[in-house]
Amino acid sequence: MASLFRKLSAFTRSPQGRRITEQLKHAARDPRNKAKAQELFRKFRTRRPGH
Repeated sequence: MASLFRKLSAFTRSPQGRRITEQLKHAARDPRNKAKAQELFRKFRTRRPGH
């Protein structure tokens, strides 16, 4: 598992990783995307076991 985190960390420091990180930050600031994410989390929280 540590290897996965090491690889992920190395990727985020790469030029491509930094570009993707900036795109994600920009998308997270969008109110529509924020609302979608909140709705998704709400659905996961309200799920009953076995359904």
